[in-house]
Amino acid sequence: MQFSVYQESHLGGRKVNQDRMGYSFTRDALLLVLADGMGGHLRGEIAAGITLQTISAVFQQQAAPYIKGPERFLEEACMAAHREIHRYATLHDMPDTPRTTVVVCLIQHNVATWAHCGDSRLYWLRDGAVMARTRDHSHIENLIRQGKAPESARATHPDRNKLYNCLGAASAPKVDISRRASLLPGDVMLLCSDGLWAVLPERELVDALSTRPVVRAVPELLQAALRQGGDTGDNVTGLAITWQGSAAGDGVATEVMSATSSLPTLIRTEELPQDLRGTTIPAPGDPAFDPFDEEQIERAIAEIRGAIEKSSRLLK
Repeated sequence: MQFSVYQESHLGGRKVNQDRMGYSFTRDALLLVLADGMGGHLRGEIAAGITLQTISAVFQQQAAPYIKGPERFLEEACMAAHREIHRYATLHDMPDTPRTTVVVCLIQHNVATWAHCGDSRLYWLRDGAVMARTRDHSHIENLIRQGKAPESARATHPDRNKLYNCLGAASAPKVDISRRASLLPGDVMLLCSDGLWAVLPERELVDALSTRPVVRAVPELLQAALRQGGDTGDNVTGLAITWQGSAAGDGVATEVMSATSSLPTLIRTEELPQDLRGTTIPAPGDPAFDPFDEEQIERAIAEIRGAIEKSSRLLK
């Protein structure tokens, strides 16, 4: 399994960054997760952090070294995150439960399956075309689907921010699960918050990710969204990979860099031990973890690099 990955997030015009992102992998499976804590509800960043931690923990428990039932895993992991958010609110006697959107993608054996709740999006791109993208669980998306509003209304409709599905609400979420998608080398998967997709035309996203490596395209797109959003703009977050396939290789090659690095992140996992896990997502029990703190980013990445280098030495 080989892929290049890049992730980055910015505060924008907000006081708190409620977006969270990260990835975990084994020899044969890759998990990508992005959550956007919902404004208007207390401690949305806590809900987003718990969501990443819970989904990653379920993945690391079940991926041995791959997930046997992707669809079941995605639904159960999202529901587990929903329950953990409620448990946190109860333990801390919160007057309202924190809430978050989520989009999560599982890739193994050259096949991707994804799920989402809310309006954080996934785009699957190939050769300059959108092969698939998630459909927002929003009032405006329903109106567009019913022919009651034009597609251009996504950016201007007064109810464009009204969501009917998320994690942490009083009612159980509806986990929307995709069909299985066969990936080819060069395919790009982008997970992003509405701070990115809601302010840039889709064609701009596609063109950037189709003509430049993710390490260049993602920062450029985030900066464009920040300029567009200005002083009142939302948090802006993107996590993207370029899939390079599941093909046998010689040895273990890895370049793992932080979100602020100018170099791409290339990970090859073919000869990793079955029980090795790599992740940029903290373990459960630390919802205060800040995934955009530079020291914490470097520690997480150093652990991945160290584990891969150790396994490489053992295989020699």
